[in-house]
Amino acid sequence: MNTESPPQPDAQRPQPLVSIVAPCYNGGKYLEEAIRSFFSQDYPNFEVIVVDDGSTDNSPSLLRELQQTYDFQLYTQANQGVSAALNHGLAHAKGVYVSTPDLDDVMLPHSVRVRAEYLEQHPEIGCVGALITYIDEEGKVVKEQQRSQIKVHRFDGILRKATVIGAPTALYRMSALRRADFYDPRVRVQDFQITLRIAYQGFELHELPVCVTLYRRHSNNLSRKYRLMLEADLLAIEPYRDHPAYECGRTVLIHKALKYAVVQDKKEAWRLLRSIPWRHLNKTSFKRLKRLVLRRPFARPRP
Repeated sequence: MNTESPPQPDAQRPQPLVSIVAPCYNGGKYLEEAIRSFFSQDYPNFEVIVVDDGSTDNSPSLLRELQQTYDFQLYTQANQGVSAALNHGLAHAKGVYVSTPDLDDVMLPHSVRVRAEYLEQHPEIGCVGALITYIDEEGKVVKEQQRSQIKVHRFDGILRKATVIGAPTALYRMSALRRADFYDPRVRVQDFQITLRIAYQGFELHELPVCVTLYRRHSNNLSRKYRLMLEADLLAIEPYRDHPAYECGRTVLIHKALKYAVVQDKKEAWRLLRSIPWRHLNKTSFKRLKRLVLRRPFARPRP
């Protein structure tokens, strides 16, 4: 795995301000570790903005307590979803570049530097992503992403393959976010919609072959809530319905939801399968169908 950082920029040039804008909803257990990781960056010029999205646990009080140790801005709002929370934070952000990490993950010390330097050297890029290492609830490594080359993404391929530059690794150019008109608050999942919106403005999005974030897997991960994810993802691609890649992208999203539906809700799984046009059925469709047909229902306990 190639973990070399991009070349250092001219030492005489000032390092641009990076805004770390983090939405929070009931993140209490992991807040301190996440925020500590922001302030452990080896990149000196950054600001941290946290927006509490109507948390119902002890997150608001814990965040205020953490402000005694760490210098970050804290804003609160009634629960409106992560996209609205990010828009709230971005209204206060002054950075040239923007990172939007989750507050249950951990940013590695080189995270901001590696990505900011890359954007500095590639002004045509709207967003740069990277790799993650998966950890469990206790912080133990369970899986590492690996790649040896930079991946380049453009709008047609992003829509066709439903490609996401995940929020835990994305560093956005603020000017690209502005051109994309920031986040649609109706779409309550943020990273897929903003990947599309930035690419639609003509920007390339690149992914670096270096790990920058420890991504925590736990029962409350949004990625495990397939119904909510599918609803948001379909809403995210709706503006591009007339694009030739729309149906391919929609099929990818249905397959993604089916991975969970065949286990959790067979009736819903059948409905999703029937919603795929015949001409777009492929090996993945039949793989999902096979699992649905062959999967035995859960045995009911005897009285």
